[in-house]
Amino acid sequence: MSYSPIMPDGVVSVAPLRARPTLAIVVPCFNEEAVLHTLLARLARLNEDLLASGRIAEPAEIILVDDGSGDATWEIITSAHLAGPVTGIRLSRNHGHQRALLAGLMQARADVVVSMDADLQDDPDVVADMIDAYRKGAEIVYGVRASRASDSRFKRWTARGYYRLLAMLGTELIPDHADFRLMSRRALAALSGFEETNLFLRGLVREIGFASCTVHYDRTCRTAGESKYSLAKMLALAFEGITSFSVRPLRIIALVGCVIAALAFIMAGYSLFAWAAGKTLSGWTSVVVPMYLLGGLHLIALGVIGEYVGKIYHETKRRPRFILDEVRPSQRKFHEVAAQVQVSDVLPAPSKVA
Repeated sequence: MSYSPIMPDGVVSVAPLRARPTLAIVVPCFNEEAVLHTLLARLARLNEDLLASGRIAEPAEIILVDDGSGDATWEIITSAHLAGPVTGIRLSRNHGHQRALLAGLMQARADVVVSMDADLQDDPDVVADMIDAYRKGAEIVYGVRASRASDSRFKRWTARGYYRLLAMLGTELIPDHADFRLMSRRALAALSGFEETNLFLRGLVREIGFASCTVHYDRTCRTAGESKYSLAKMLALAFEGITSFSVRPLRIIALVGCVIAALAFIMAGYSLFAWAAGKTLSGWTSVVVPMYLLGGLHLIALGVIGEYVGKIYHETKRRPRFILDEVRPSQRKFHEVAAQVQVSDVLPAPSKVA
């Protein structure tokens, strides 16, 4: 694993190391009962390692966000909350991964906050390198996959194509980075100023700027359970990224319209010339093909324009991006979590805490 500065957002400072920070780890969860116990045990070991190495000032807070799960995810979170410094956040319904992640980030109060998924495909040991980079001056540290060997060939091919497409459309993202990152309190304060309803966090975080680094790691297979990101959801997130940060698709439509108009004028001139020379031929091809071609282009153009209009519609309503149903602040020391929270722990929900 290694880290390197990203230009031009800022080079990591060579000033004296920052003080040991407090740490919070935010994990959005949706139907993750199969992996939560393994996750808690793994984060407990990480917490002990970070304390032993002197990287953090006190035990880390774990913030688990239940995004409207239909299994025992919330019951497991409440058990962990009783056993260690685990904050449980329950959303009123399934709001989506990006909004659940934002809910956890806005709840955190530590000096630095690391976000990661519950499936443990992102290596928790990389958090140590992220904290080192923060202490050297980075405000944002991106976790970047050194390889995508755990992904299917189709997913690797589509991911590379997607990053190339975004670059062509003027949207700058960190290739092979998802939502595994460290953000300082200063970066989170800047993120809270973005009030978009249509969330694409990996793009918004990139917009913040500040000194930033990348940390490379090997991504592993999912520990347990199944991925909650279907092909349809991945395509929706990809389209969200394009339309949230670039108007170039609209300009492409205008350019295509100009090209078609120019071709139409050329065809009109050719038709007049052929008519004057008495060389016109009867047939339906010259009528039907352009009609269907232009009809299809019109529908595509209307669809792209409609997507932007729809985003404007959602933004102007200013509805809340998520609604909290219940918040359970952390209470006890984290090393007790792994010992006390067992697979059989499925407790009834205690009374709600404001």
